[in-house]
Amino acid sequence: MSILIVDDEQDIRELIGDILGDEGYAVRLAANSDDCMAEINAEPPALMILDIWLKDSRMDGIDILKTVKRDNPDVPVVIISGHGNIEIAVAAIKQGAYDFIEKPFNIDQLMVVVSRAMETSRLRRENQELRRRDVASAEMLGASMAFKTLKSNLDKVTKSNGRVMLTGEPGTGKEMAARYIHTNSNRATAPFITVSSASIEPDRMEEVLFGRETPERGVEPGLLEQAHGGVVYFDEVADMPLGTQGKILRVLTEQQFTRAGGTDKVRVDLRVISSTCRDLRAEIGLGRFRQELYDRLNVVPIPVPPLADRREDIPELARHFIDWFHKTQGLPARSLTPEAETTLQTMPWPGNIRQLRNVVERVLILGETSGPIEAQELPGAEPKSEAEPGLPLTGAIAALPLREARELFEREYLVTQINRFGGNISRTASFVGMERSALHRKLKSLGVVGNSRSGGRGFGEYEE
Repeated sequence: MSILIVDDEQDIRELIGDILGDEGYAVRLAANSDDCMAEINAEPPALMILDIWLKDSRMDGIDILKTVKRDNPDVPVVIISGHGNIEIAVAAIKQGAYDFIEKPFNIDQLMVVVSRAMETSRLRRENQELRRRDVASAEMLGASMAFKTLKSNLDKVTKSNGRVMLTGEPGTGKEMAARYIHTNSNRATAPFITVSSASIEPDRMEEVLFGRETPERGVEPGLLEQAHGGVVYFDEVADMPLGTQGKILRVLTEQQFTRAGGTDKVRVDLRVISSTCRDLRAEIGLGRFRQELYDRLNVVPIPVPPLADRREDIPELARHFIDWFHKTQGLPARSLTPEAETTLQTMPWPGNIRQLRNVVERVLILGETSGPIEAQELPGAEPKSEAEPGLPLTGAIAALPLREARELFEREYLVTQINRFGGNISRTASFVGMERSALHRKLKSLGVVGNSRSGGRGFGEYEE
C-alpha cells in the first residue's frame, strides 16, 4: 500500500516523498487535483498527505478531502498548509481529516503522524478482512429439497446488483441468506451493514441511517454511508417508520442523501437486501408500508423455508451448532445419539433455526460434560421410566377400538417419518423396514395425501 502526496510545490512534495521513501514507504506524487483524483481512482492509497492550498486546480484541499471521505472513507488524510491557523485545522478535522500539520513542518513530527495514520489504516484493513472472514465462515448447511431450492435461488442473484427481498418466518436464517449473497458477490470485500428496523427508535431512524453534522462533533457518518460500496441489509423492513420509508425510497432512486443538519449531498453505491416476516401487501393495504418502496425492494423475491420444511437438515445443523459452541465458548463437544437426532427431527420448531440453536446451547450448558446427547436431555422429551415401560396413551386414543387406534398411530408415525426424511419415500421405506411399493400401498390405505410440515395427515412432494 502506498502514500499519496498532493502538493502544488514540487520541492515540498519531492522532499516528503524522499523522506518517506527512505523510511521504506511506497509513495506516489500529485501536483494538482486532477492528478490526485486520477491516482485515487487508479488505486486508493493507504494514506494521503494533502496540501490545503493547490494552485491551478479545480478543487482545493478541503474539496478533495470531502470527496475522499465520501468515496474512500477508510483512507486517512493528513492536511498540511503553509497558511495554517486553528480555523482551517478545525474545518479539516470536521470534514474527516486524520490530523493537521503546519508548514514549515518538523520531520520528526511528520513521521510520528504518518506512522500513526498508517497504523490506523492497517487496523481498518485488518478489521475489514476479519469481518469478511466472519461472513465467509457463516456456512449455509443442508441437503433437503427445500434447502437446495433456497441455495439455488441465492446463487442466481449473487453476481448481480439486483435488490433482493427475503421472506419467511422469524428465525429461519434470513440474515444468513443475505450474508451468503454478500460473501459470494463482487462486493465480498466491501462492508455488510445490517439495519435492524425494529430495534432503532423511530425518532432516531433517520439520524442512524443518514448520519449527522454538528458544529461540535463535525461529520458523523450514518449506516448508509458506512455501507458505501457494499451491501446494506434492512432486517424486518416492515418495521421502518413511514416517514423514513419515503426518504429511503429517494435514496434508492437517486443514490444520494443529505446528513441530518448538513447541506452537502452524500453519494453512495449500495446493494440493498431486505427481509420481512410479515405480508407486505397486507401492510400496504393497511397504509403502513409504501407501495413504491415495496416495488423498489421486491425486485427478486426469495422465500426462506421454515425448519419444519427442512427436518432432514436438523441433525447436520445441530452438529454444526455443537461444534460452534465448543470452539467459541468452550462448551463440551458432544455427539448426538440416533434417538436424539430422531427426537430433534420430530419436535415442533415454531422458532425455527434460532430455536434449534438455543436448544443445543441449553443442552450443552445444563447437560453432561462428556458422552453423547441422549433424547431425554432435550426439552419436552419424555424421560425413560423402567417402572412404566411403553408409550403413554392419551384419553382420546385409549377410547378408540384397536383397529382405529392402530390406523391413527400408523398414519401419524409414517407421516412423521416422511417429513423427517424430506419427502424421500425410498429412505423412509428403508428406515421403517418396508418395501417401497408396500409403503405406497399402506399410505394409500391410510388416506395420507396433501401437504404436511410437521406430522399432519399428509406430506408434500416426495422423491423416490
